[in-house]
Amino acid sequence: MTALGKRVALVLKRSTWRVYVEEEKDALLEQLLERHDPTVARLRASHEEHEHTVTEVKDALAALDAETTVMQNSEPFDGDAFDLVVTVGGDGTLLSASHHVARAPVLGINSAPSHSVGFFCGAQKGDAQRALAAALEGSLERTVLTRMKVCVNGAVVHERVLNDALFCHALPAATSRYILELDGVVEEQKSSGLWIGPAAGSTAAQRSAGGRILPLTSKQLQLVVREPYTPHDERYQLRRALVSPGHTLIARSKTREAKLFFDGPAQELDVQRGDVIEFTRADQSLTLLGISRKRKRSS
Repeated sequence: MTALGKRVALVLKRSTWRVYVEEEKDALLEQLLERHDPTVARLRASHEEHEHTVTEVKDALAALDAETTVMQNSEPFDGDAFDLVVTVGGDGTLLSASHHVARAPVLGINSAPSHSVGFFCGAQKGDAQRALAAALEGSLERTVLTRMKVCVNGAVVHERVLNDALFCHALPAATSRYILELDGVVEEQKSSGLWIGPAAGSTAAQRSAGGRILPLTSKQLQLVVREPYTPHDERYQLRRALVSPGHTLIARSKTREAKLFFDGPAQELDVQRGDVIEFTRADQSLTLLGISRKRKRSS
């Protein structure tokens, strides 16, 4: 394998402790901490584990003579200006950073493995030196993941969705109304909304909503409707469906106040009645380092 250059973007998570205790000094959170409330019991330990990993990663990059640019997770950056993007946090940190990356490989380092899953992370606390050295020399396993493009009324609104998109009513207790079109099937539905995304996200919300786990390198998208409303035992043809490369799932909103969420709650878009949303496989894939191409499929 070919060694990478040494221009490294280091994207760091800002822990809940840092944001709400140290920076914003949230009064309610301080009260809960003072009385040892169980809902905040793990915040400090998670923060300290994360900070230890940040130091470990910075020291490792310095030892490897990397040209490191450090930025916070919410900070936009040009991924094409770097040879390697390293995220320190969990899956949310990597997902957020991935939206700024076109070609550079990404290595996620799970900074608090005692408190987070880190499915997309190819290394974790205590393993930074080995993983970073292997990444820079080009010997760390690479997995290329499909991403999704989303257009609204013909305009691209996102072309680097890695995990999933959620379409739903702006009010979580309200019914989502829409018309779906796929491969000649046109179907009007009512539900709690719909998930759609690439294979990488099929172990997350799609699976929880009844979808199946796709092979990690699959180029298909998966649609899963949340809690379909079928009072007369209607059978929706498009309750769960796969969208093949070159094909498009179209959703026409019948909901006056709806939302689109991309890869979690941080990025959202307002959708109105009559808006036409198109979901297709994106041209740009994402290269992740240190994760296996193989995972078990559901039956």
